[in-house]
Amino acid sequence: MKPAPLDRARRNSFRLLVAVIGFLGAWFFAIRPAYAWGPKAHRLSNDWAIGTLPDELRGFFQTNRSFILEHSNDPEKWIKKDRYERMRHYIFLDKYGMFPYLDLPHSYKEAINKYGSGHIAHNGVLPWQIGEYSLKLTEALKAGKWEEAKLDAAALGFYVSEAHDPLHTTRNDDGQLTNQVGLAGRFGTELVDRYSHFFMFRPDDAVKINDPTEHAFKMVLESNTWVDQIILADRLALDDLPGYTDEYYDRFYSRIGSTAMREISEAAHDVGSYWYTAWLNAGRPELPH
Repeated sequence: MKPAPLDRARRNSFRLLVAVIGFLGAWFFAIRPAYAWGPKAHRLSNDWAIGTLPDELRGFFQTNRSFILEHSNDPEKWIKKDRYERMRHYIFLDKYGMFPYLDLPHSYKEAINKYGSGHIAHNGVLPWQIGEYSLKLTEALKAGKWEEAKLDAAALGFYVSEAHDPLHTTRNDDGQLTNQVGLAGRFGTELVDRYSHFFMFRPDDAVKINDPTEHAFKMVLESNTWVDQIILADRLALDDLPGYTDEYYDRFYSRIGSTAMREISEAAHDVGSYWYTAWLNAGRPELPH
């Protein structure tokens, strides 16, 4: 028996709806910003991190500077291949109560036991990812896997820098909760691209980190203290302007540029410190130059 015309019409309408939903889903993930420092910020932090290293470690990174910088944004590319990658770039601390978010255990196992894996994954795992990648770099250095170590160092630098982007620590990561959509790109990418030639970096020398995961939580907590100032600076910079013009960016930079500069500089110090710590924990292997 042939299907009735109405049934065929319903099936066709359903197929069209499924196709539209699929297209919109693909479109959404394609255009959704990653809410990250832009590529330049990551290259800057990794580049300046090399200068924080002690002599016995610096030579290896200087020799491979171009490689490290070329791969400074690799985890951003991994998002397209790994649906779980995005959650490794942020942590929405304000989903865990009030600052300093004492309800959130810093032990991953304890956090899962308390909130459930779904809640933790949805709200980001950045500090734990930094702890895991610090161990990954340590193991590569210990095994003498130098090519792997270079890739791991670049990726670890990316995650550490993400922890220094204040907007990676809040559920208002793109200004969407305060009617300021696009804030992440304006702060993390456009501001840096426009004004980084004015930035003066003075990262401290790399130091040993006793607990890589706990230190990562200290980084995101410190970054989180700047969220309100970024939101306010964006709103005030736009006041009386028709849009995000050159004048807006000049105003925005005058209000919050020093914060971006400081966070990238401190990111460079912490990136160097994580590299140095991984090398120490690997037993201080002699590195090829």
